[in-house]
Amino acid sequence: MNLQGIFASIATPFDHQGNLYPSKLEHNLAKWRATSIAGFLVGGPVGEGALLGEAERRELWERVRAAVPRLSLEEPKPRTLLAFIDTPGVREAARQAAEAAAAGFDAVVAVAPHEDAFARRSPDRAQLFFRALADQSPVPVIAADLPEVTGFTVPALGAASAHPRIAAVLDGSGERDRAKELIEAGCKVLCGSERAALASLRAGASGTVLPVATAAPYGAIALWEAFRTREEEAALDWQNRLETAAALIEREYGVAGWKAAMDINGYYGGPPRLPGAPVSPEARERIAQAFADLRG
Repeated sequence: MNLQGIFASIATPFDHQGNLYPSKLEHNLAKWRATSIAGFLVGGPVGEGALLGEAERRELWERVRAAVPRLSLEEPKPRTLLAFIDTPGVREAARQAAEAAAAGFDAVVAVAPHEDAFARRSPDRAQLFFRALADQSPVPVIAADLPEVTGFTVPALGAASAHPRIAAVLDGSGERDRAKELIEAGCKVLCGSERAALASLRAGASGTVLPVATAAPYGAIALWEAFRTREEEAALDWQNRLETAAALIEREYGVAGWKAAMDINGYYGGPPRLPGAPVSPEARERIAQAFADLRG
């Protein structure tokens, strides 16, 4: 399984009645596949996974897999598909992992339990969750540290990642030194934050899983290529562009902002699912300005 390069944490397209929009999903995937994006995280926070029903989640996974063939003349290098799981119980998480495997996904990205205050202040509970899930999952597990989802930073991830079925840690903390600490603790790291992307790659992260790659894949790829070819000035330039655009959306607009950026850049973002609402015309103009230097 390839975990090197730029992965897009993709949005889920809905129509104006809030239904899954398969043709727009295929449209977006076809455009992303025309780039060198290494793979896709499906159903994550940007994908409004918490608002998907069980049957919808399975349908989404199956449709993504159908639109992203493993190997073909059009796809000589397979893309890695990652399914997002956010449920506090190991039994249910393992069941979802089995469904993701049946749909043809390569790995699952799971977040630590965060359903109550006890779960949030219990590091042993988080480590037990990841190890137990890895024991039962038919596909490798990526242990995600996403404070914007859980409300806390998972400590001592090196101990959990020592499990042979835990393929990596997805670090969404946004802390520029965190990847170095995790790697020194024995973790393979994917960076999940635009703010820390370049610093994490320099520290040895194998790749990034970024929301901005959904709306501006060429900008994210440009950062990767500049880092890979050691063009320091260009890498810093792309880091600043990506970080600035992402900070605006994360600070003020959330998923609706990412979807507006997709619409502006030639993808289908469409409306967020209720209770989310589209951004205002004024916000859309601010987003367009932030992404002006990131269009493909």
